[in-house]
Amino acid sequence: MLHEPAAEHGVDHSVDYKKRLGLIMLAVYTATYLAFILINVIKPTIMGTIVLGGLNLAIVYGFALIVIALVLALAYNWACTRHEKSFEGEEKV
Repeated sequence: MLHEPAAEHGVDHSVDYKKRLGLIMLAVYTATYLAFILINVIKPTIMGTIVLGGLNLAIVYGFALIVIALVLALAYNWACTRHEKSFEGEEKV
């Protein structure tokens, strides 16, 4: 049994776009998460503040981090798929 790729793949013309977009989204998420950590380190009592429907900031911010990660992942997939489709019909190597 050979351990080879299942299919031959051509050149991915959107590598630079994917890398740049991924790094931008990573920076956005890192800044959001860093703000969460800094609030907890500098002024942890703020996390006990009721902000939404009887839930405190810690719960709301924590769930927001999860939702933001999901939204960024879906946006990345959509943007990369759209960019890859722009190369359809061009040379397939």
